[in-house]
Amino acid sequence: MVNIITDLAKYVMIILLAVYTLLGFRLVRKPQEEKRAALWTQDFLLFALQFTGNAVLFLNTENEELLYFYGMQLLAFLIFLLLQRIVYPRSDKLLNHNLLLLLSVGLLMLSRLSFDRAQRQFQIAVLAGGLTFLIPWIIRKAGRLRELYWVYGAGGLLTLIAVLILGNTAFGARLSLTIYDVTIQPSEFVKILFVFFVAGMLYETQDLKRVAITTCAAAAHVLVLVLSRDLGGALIFFVTYLVMLYVATKQPLYFLAGLGAGCVAAFAAWRLFSHVQARVLAWSNPFAVIEEEGYQIAQSLFAIGTGGWFGMGLGQGMPNKIPVVEEDFIFSAIAEEMGILFAVLLVFVYLCCFYMILNIAMCLKDAYYKLVALGLGTLLIFQVFLSIGGVIKFIPSTGVTLPFISYGGSSLLSMFAVWAIVQGMYLKRGDEVAENEKEKGQIKKK
Repeated sequence: MVNIITDLAKYVMIILLAVYTLLGFRLVRKPQEEKRAALWTQDFLLFALQFTGNAVLFLNTENEELLYFYGMQLLAFLIFLLLQRIVYPRSDKLLNHNLLLLLSVGLLMLSRLSFDRAQRQFQIAVLAGGLTFLIPWIIRKAGRLRELYWVYGAGGLLTLIAVLILGNTAFGARLSLTIYDVTIQPSEFVKILFVFFVAGMLYETQDLKRVAITTCAAAAHVLVLVLSRDLGGALIFFVTYLVMLYVATKQPLYFLAGLGAGCVAAFAAWRLFSHVQARVLAWSNPFAVIEEEGYQIAQSLFAIGTGGWFGMGLGQGMPNKIPVVEEDFIFSAIAEEMGILFAVLLVFVYLCCFYMILNIAMCLKDAYYKLVALGLGTLLIFQVFLSIGGVIKFIPSTGVTLPFISYGGSSLLSMFAVWAIVQGMYLKRGDEVAENEKEKGQIKKK
C-alpha cells in the first residue's frame, strides 16, 4: 500500500509544481490588485506540495520526528507569510512564495538524506528569516548606502584575503573560517558586498579611468578566490562583474574583452592546478575514471537516469551513493526520487525569480539600484547554472550550492539576504510610483 501511495504521490507533486510554476510566470507583470486570487491559489499549492512530500516520507520511514518537524515548518511558513503581510503589506508576495517553495523542497530532500542536517538547516532558515525583516527597511530608508562603495570593496577583499591565509582547507580549497566553533564561508557574503561595490563605482560615470579601476578591483577579488581554489566563487564574481559592466557602459568591446580574458584565465587555471585538471578529466569522460575522479559525476548521472521523467518516489532511490550529495549534488537526488520533470520545473521557478528581479531592475528609476538588482539577479541565476550544470555534466563541477535547497548555513543566509535586498528594492519601486502619483495629483490641483 505504501508503494502505491508513494508512486501516486510523485505524479501529484509534479502536477502541483507545474500549476504553481505556470501561475508564477503569469503573475510576474500583473499589478498586486489583480494577483490576489491567484496568490491564494499559490498558497494552497505550496502547502499541498509540502504536505504531500512529508506524508510520503513519513509513510516510508515511520519516523515520528518527521511529523513534528513538518509541523514546525508549517508553523514557521505561516508566521513568515503573516508577518510579511503585516510588516511589509506591499511586498512582492510571489517572491515570498518562491522563496518558501524552494526552501520547502530543500528541507524535504534533506530530511530524506540526513534528518540531522535538515534540522540544522531549518534552524538557520528561521534565524535568517527573522534577521532579513530588517534589510528591506534599510534599503528603502538608507539613501547613503551608495556612498560606501569603497568600504564594500575593501572590506570584501580583505575578508577573502583572510580566508586565503587563515581559512580551513576542504577538498583542496580554502573556503571557510572557524570563529568560536562557528564555521562560515565568507565568500557567500562578500559576493553581495561585491555587487554593491561595482554598482557604486559604475552608476555615476563609466569613463575609461573608472572602468579600469573597477576592473582591477574586481580582478583582485577573482585572483584571491582562484588562489584559495574557490573556482566556483571566482566564476560567479567574474560573470556578475562582466554583466554589470556591460549593462552600465553599453560597450560590447568591454564584454568581449572580458570573455577573452576569462578564457585565458580558465586555460591557465587548468594548466596550473591539479584539482582543476581532475575536474576537467571527470567531466570529459567520467566513466573512464569512475573509480577515482569520475565517481561523483558518474553516480550523479546514474541517479538522474534511474529516476527518469517521473522519479523513483521519495525514499525509493539510492541518492546517498553520491558523495557530498546534500551540498553539491542535491539536484541529482531530487531528479532521482521526484523525477526529471519535477527537477526541470524547479529550474523554471528559479527562472521566474530571475525574471522578477530583472523586471524590478527595469522599473526602478535609480540607476544605482538598477545595477544592484541586475547584479543580484545575475549572481543568483549563474549560481543555479553552475550547480545544475556540474550535476548533469554540462560543465565541469565547481562545488557550488543550489540556492535555498542545498545544505549550507552560509549559502542559505546569503540567499536570504539577497531575497531581502530585492524585496527592499521592490518596495522602493512602489515608493517611487506613489511619489509620482502624488506629484501628478498636486499638478492637477494647481
